Amino acid sequence: MYYMHDMTQAQIAASIGYSRPTVSRLLQEARDEGIVHIDIGHVLERVMTLENRLIDCFGLKYARVAPSFSDQTPSETVPEYAATLFSEKAQEDSLITVSNGRAVAATVRNIPIRNWPKANVAQMVGALSPSNHMTDSPDICHLLANRLNCTFTPLHAPMIMSAPSIAAAMRREPQIATSLALGGGADVAIEGVGAVINNHLSPVFDNYVDAPMIRRMRDLGAVGTVCGHFIDAQGNHVHTELCVRTISIDIERLKHIPLVIGVAWGKQKIEAIRACLVGGYLSALVTDQSTAELLLAKYQQSAPRR
Repeated sequence: MYYMHDMTQAQIAASIGYSRPTVSRLLQEARDEGIVHIDIGHVLERVMTLENRLIDCFGLKYARVAPSFSDQTPSETVPEYAATLFSEKAQEDSLITVSNGRAVAATVRNIPIRNWPKANVAQMVGALSPSNHMTDSPDICHLLANRLNCTFTPLHAPMIMSAPSIAAAMRREPQIATSLALGGGADVAIEGVGAVINNHLSPVFDNYVDAPMIRRMRDLGAVGTVCGHFIDAQGNHVHTELCVRTISIDIERLKHIPLVIGVAWGKQKIEAIRACLVGGYLSALVTDQSTAELLLAKYQQSAPRR
C-alpha cells in the first residue's frame, strides 16, 4: 500500500484498522528485516559502486570514476575529478611530482588556486622534443607551482638523450641528480598512462621512435608506459633500447611514493592501465565510467577460477 500504491500512512491505518504510529513502526520493521529493499538508481550510486570495486580488485587507496554524461567527454570530466582528489589529499607542505601529457596538463589546469608556500613541485621526467606540441613537463610543473604559490624544482634535461653515455653523464650532474631524487621522494605524484598500440605510442614519444622500434618494443611485451618507462601486461618493467637514454625517476620509485594519482581513460588504454595497476605503479586511479567497467570486466576474465 505504501510503496506500490502511494497510500499515506494515515490512509493505510484507516484501511486496516491500526493506528498511524503502528503503521509507521511496521514500515520501519519491514526495512530493518529486509522485507523491503530500496535501490537507488542514480548514476552517482553506480559510479561509487565502480570505485569500490576498483579499490578492492586492484588494492588501490582511492578511485574516482567520472559519470558518463551525454554533453561532456571524459577529457572534460576526468581531469576535474583528478584535480578534486589531489586537492583533498595533498597537504600544504607536500613534495609533489608531475609527469607530462594531456591528461596531466588538464588535471593541473583544474586544480584550485592555493597559498602553499611550503610545498614544492619537482619535475618527474625530462622535457619533450622542441618540435613536440604537447604541453611539456616543465610547463605543467611551472603551472602547478603557480597555482599553489609554491616553489618549483626543474629538471634541466631532455626526456630522451641521443646516446646512453650522454644520458649517464647527465644523471651524474648534481642539479639533475637532485631533481630526480626529489621526484622519487615525493609525497604525491600525478601521472598519465601511455599505451603501446600496433605501431603507435603516446604522443610524448613523438620524434624519439619510429615504427620498427615500436614493433621491437611490442615483441618484448610492452603494452604501456608510465613516467617514460615501458611495462608489460603483468606490470613488469620492459628494458627497451630507450631505457638507457631516458631521463626520468626510477620506475620502482613510484611504488614508494605514498600517493600516485593515475589519470587515464579510453578503450585503447585498458591494457596499459591494467598493467600499471597490476604492477603497483598507481595507488589511485581517476577514470571514466566506461573505462572502469571495461577494466573490471578484464579483471574478471583474468581472475583465477575457484
